[in-house]
Order: sequence, then structure tokens, then C-alpha cells
Amino acid sequence: MSLTPSEKRQLGFTLIELLVALGIFLLITGAAFTLLSSSQKSYQTESQVLTSFQEARLALDQIVRDVNDAGYPPATFFSSSFPLRSASFPFAWSPGYTVPTPCQIGTAGGGTCTTATAGNSSPGDFDLIIETNPNPQTNPTVQWIRYQLQGTTLMRGMVDKVSGGDPDATTSGANLAPFVQNVVNNSTPAQIAQYQAAYPGMFPGGIPVPIFSYTCDTGNVPLACPSAGTANSSANIRDVIVTLIVAAPLPDATTGHLRLVQLSGRGRRVNPNQ
Repeated sequence: MSLTPSEKRQLGFTLIELLVALGIFLLITGAAFTLLSSSQKSYQTESQVLTSFQEARLALDQIVRDVNDAGYPPATFFSSSFPLRSASFPFAWSPGYTVPTPCQIGTAGGGTCTTATAGNSSPGDFDLIIETNPNPQTNPTVQWIRYQLQGTTLMRGMVDKVSGGDPDATTSGANLAPFVQNVVNNSTPAQIAQYQAAYPGMFPGGIPVPIFSYTCDTGNVPLACPSAGTANSSANIRDVIVTLIVAAPLPDATTGHLRLVQLSGRGRRVNPNQ
């Protein structure tokens, strides 16, 4: 008996099957790359927002520390023979912030405290000059520390106090350096309208948000400094409320809107009035 091996036909894939498989593979690969690209853009956006948040937080902490030390050391701490080693007032706007009559604080266009750079009578919204000694162990001289918003950059500078000098002129120009980028507190009405489309709770009333606002000591009751009266003096500022609204460098990859972060803090001057 002879055995004949059975013949089996080996079947392969048809051209149509190969094309269908290839099409499915391309669809899956395309979807995967699309998802990866979207994830990368989302990561970049979130990373920028986180960076902006961290920079704003560090800046806010520094401003609060400076305000807490405002007016240190007090004028009575040193002899009058050392005018540069004592703080006349905690905050040092022009003109004549100490004599003969301290200038009056007024935000949103009021008050008599002025800065030549601001060009108006409301330096307090986006411009602050602190008189203090941040490093008494290494530098006995009191310094002027200035924060000023120029466009969308919050500038910071510090110089030694000049006896009889003008704090505004002394701290302007080359003494200021970029401190926080993309600060949008003082945006135009058109820009604010765009921001409110994505963040309805920001910019109440559709107007700029002051970086600095104040509470003054008026007897035993702290009141908002824009109220009228002789107690509305830069010498009587007790609290400085700091609000920073910072935009990420690039818009959101999905919505096209700028991503904003808003941080608020309060610096409370711990030194008594001179």
C-alpha cells in the first residue's frame, strides 16, 4: 500500500485584505499621533501656566516681605545725626513725603502723592516706593525699594536712601529692572473684554485691577485709604493688598485664549507710626 502525501493549498492574503489592514493601521496610527500632539500642546500650555504661577507667587512673597518691613528701622531708632540709617516714613512718594505736610494717598486718580514717571496723581495703583532696611545686618543704610508697572512688566529697583533726595527721581530709570513679565492688571478695555470671555470673574466692572491698594490707620479703626481726611497719609498706611494677574506667554492650544493666573496677598507693616 502506497501512501500519497495529501496536497494542501497554502492560502495568503488578498490585495483587498492587505489594503483594508493597511487602512486600519494608518487610521490607528494617525489617531495616536493626533492624541500625542494634542497632549504635547496641552502639556506645554499647562507648563507655561505653572511657570507663570510660580514666578507670580515668588514676586508676591517678595513684595509682601518688603511691605512687612516698611518703615524699619523707625526714625527714633537712631540718632538724628544718622538720617540715612532711619526710615522717615514707611512709604516714600514725591513730593515732600515727610515735610511740611505728608502727601495724601488716593488710588484711581485721587490724592496728592505723585510720581513724575506715572504722570498723574495716582501712583498707588501700579507704583509703590517702600522705605526700609531689608538687610540691617550687612547694610546699615536705609533703602528705597520701588515696584512700578511699565506696560506688562512689573519692574523692581532698590537704591540707598538719599538725605533730602527725591525717592521718585532716585529710583527711576536705570535703577529699575524687570521683576515679573506678562502682568496684565492695567490692560485696555478691549483686552479686558477678551479676558472676561474666558474668565468672567476677573476684572470686575471691566476696568483695570490695581496691583496695590491700601488700608490706613485712622485712630483705632483701619479704613480704606481713598477716603478723604488727614489720616489718609502715606505715613498711616498699615496694609498693602497686592493683586497680580499674570498671563502665560502663549495662548491655550485648544481654545486660543490666553491663560491667566490671579494671586492676591496682603503685606502688613509691623513697625509703628513714627
